[in-house]
Amino acid sequence: MAGVSEGKKGKRDDGGIGTAIDFVLSNAKVVLGVGGAVMLGIATLAVKRMYDRAVSAPASPTKAQHSGQRSWEEPSWLGSSPRLLTSDMKATVSQSLQSLPTSSAATEPGCMRRAKGRGLVAQEELRRARQRLSLQEQLWVFYRQRVSIPGEEQAIARQAALDICAEVRLFLRAKLPDMPLREMYLCGGLYDDLQVVTADHAQLMVPLVLEKNLWSPVPGEDTIMKAPGFWLVRRENLEYFPRGSSYWDRCVVGGYLSPKAILEVFEKLVAGSMNWPAIGSVLDYVIRPAVPSETLALEVQYEADRRLCVDVLPLLTMEDGVSLVARPHRWAERHENLWRQSFRAEETARLRALDQGDGGCRCLCLKVATAVCKLDPALTRLSASQLTNALLLLSESQGDWAQEALADRFLELLRALVGHLEAGRLPCALYPKVDLFCELTPEEVDELGYTLYCALSNPEALLRMA
Repeated sequence: MAGVSEGKKGKRDDGGIGTAIDFVLSNAKVVLGVGGAVMLGIATLAVKRMYDRAVSAPASPTKAQHSGQRSWEEPSWLGSSPRLLTSDMKATVSQSLQSLPTSSAATEPGCMRRAKGRGLVAQEELRRARQRLSLQEQLWVFYRQRVSIPGEEQAIARQAALDICAEVRLFLRAKLPDMPLREMYLCGGLYDDLQVVTADHAQLMVPLVLEKNLWSPVPGEDTIMKAPGFWLVRRENLEYFPRGSSYWDRCVVGGYLSPKAILEVFEKLVAGSMNWPAIGSVLDYVIRPAVPSETLALEVQYEADRRLCVDVLPLLTMEDGVSLVARPHRWAERHENLWRQSFRAEETARLRALDQGDGGCRCLCLKVATAVCKLDPALTRLSASQLTNALLLLSESQGDWAQEALADRFLELLRALVGHLEAGRLPCALYPKVDLFCELTPEEVDELGYTLYCALSNPEALLRMA
C-alpha cells in the first residue's frame, strides 16, 4: 500500500503533465479522427506509463530494493503485453475497432489527405496494395516455414499414437473385460490436417457405454451452476435399479456420474498399472504419464527430437448425439461433476464444407492463426476451438475467402477476436448460448486483447514474434 500511496503522490506532484497527456488522449479524435486517435493512443499510453513510473519511482535505494519484482504495469517492447489500457482508453478502443486502420496513412485527418490532391490517389492505392501483397507473401512464407508439418512427420506421429492406442486397448480388455466400452479411436488436429508447427498432440477417445434407462443428461444452463456447454449426467430409477446395477455406479458422486471419478479410474489403470517402461522398450519409445496434467495424458518420445502427447479422454455419446468428454472445467473445484460438451467434430465439418463450397482459405487462415497463438507466449490461452469459432462467425459476415484474400481475412480475424475480447464473450458459432471465453480470467482477457490490438497495426511483427 505504501508503494501505491507514493505513486499517487508522485502523480500529484508531476506539475500537471500527466493530466495534460490524458487531455490530449481524450481530445485526439477531434484532431485526428477515430482511427488516428486509436493509433496515437497506444504509443501515448506507453509514454505516459513510463513517465508515471519515473515520477513515482522510489527515492532511496532501500525502497527500490524493496520493490524488487518487475511491475506488471511495465511495458515490454518484445511481445509480452501488459495491461496498459485505462478504462477511458478501453471505451475508445471498443468504439474504434471497426474502423481501425491497417496502414499509417489511414490515420491522417481527412483534410490532410484531400490537400494532397487527386494526383497522389493512384500512388496511395498502389502503396496500400503493395503493403497488402507484402503481408500476403509473409503469411505464405510463415505457413511454409513454421506452420505446415511435413507428411512424413505426421505419418510417424500417427503410427506412434496408434501403437499407444493398441496397447491401452489390449490392457483394458485383459485387465477389466467386464468394463462396458465401445471401440477406442484417435482424433484431433493430427487426423483432420489442422495440427500446426509440430505433430505433437493426439487424443485417444475411450467411449463409455451407459444404460439408457439408468442415466439422463442435464444441460448445464438448467442447473444452479448456469454453465452452457457443460452437462451433468444424473443417475435415474434407483428405486427399480438400485446402486450396483450399472458398472459405472462406482463413479457416482452426489447422484451424478463424476468425470473426475471416471478419470481417477482410468488413471489408476493406464498410468498406474501399465508397465510403460517395458512397453516402450518393445516399441522403441520412451513413454511416461504426463505430470502434472488436467487430464490423463501420456508423453511419448518416439524419436530423439520428436515427442507426442496423447490425451486419454473418456467419452459419453448421448441419444441426441451430444458428445461429452471428461475434460474438467478450469474451475473444477466449483464444477466438479460437469462434463464438457465437445463441438470439435461439428466445427471441423462446418469449416471444411464452407471451404469446399467456394474453394476458400478458411482452413489455411485458421492454421496460420493457430500457429501464431501456439508460438507466441502471450497468446497461448487462445485455443484452436476458440479460433475456429471466431473464424466461423466471421464467415457469416464475410463472403470473399479466395486464396488471394488471405491477408485481408487474417487481419479481419484478428480484429474480430479483439472485438470478442472487448465484449468479454465469444459465442459458439453452432450453439450461440455457449460462451467459449467463460474460463478466462478478466486479466487474461485484457492481456489477449491488448496483444492482438497492438498486432493489428503491425501484423508482420506478430509473425516475426511467433
